[in-house]
Amino acid sequence: MNYQDHVNLLRGGIPSGKDAPSNAVWADLGSGHGAFTLALAELLGPGGQIHSIDKDPWALNKQKEALQVRYPGVRVYYHEADFTCALDLPKLHGLVIANALHFVPDHNKENVVKLLKSYLNPGGRLILVEYNVDRGNAWVPYPLSFHTWEKLADLCGFARTRLLARAPSSFLHEFYAGLSM
Repeated sequence: MNYQDHVNLLRGGIPSGKDAPSNAVWADLGSGHGAFTLALAELLGPGGQIHSIDKDPWALNKQKEALQVRYPGVRVYYHEADFTCALDLPKLHGLVIANALHFVPDHNKENVVKLLKSYLNPGGRLILVEYNVDRGNAWVPYPLSFHTWEKLADLCGFARTRLLARAPSSFLHEFYAGLSM
């Protein structure tokens, strides 16, 4: 995937224009090198705030360098942390979890998703970007298809889960972006 693919996967889940809250506060969980953090910064625009969470301090530093150059009007707060544990975050308008939930074992996914939901304002949005398969491998151990995500999101108290977009993957067929409110 390239940068435009990242933006396109998120676009339908980020309110824009008159629907966008001023100074929207979002988080990118398991943000890695920041591919989706950059896309989120573009879509939020100046005045947006992002909390970028990852366990890898080197990756967070690389993100910081890229974001300062490309999107200086977006405030980004970097947290070296594990998103599967409780985080000290403000209430969020939304969160993105891209290519990270597939590292959470299936038996723990429900607990983690409920924790993520607790960070959201009423009406908040969770955008999941994931491989659209239910069987993984050594590099993607616990993926979940969109169909499986719909069931899990409902179980965890989300409503109105819908498919936002798909993108091809040479690795495991395709990616999808799903929005749950």
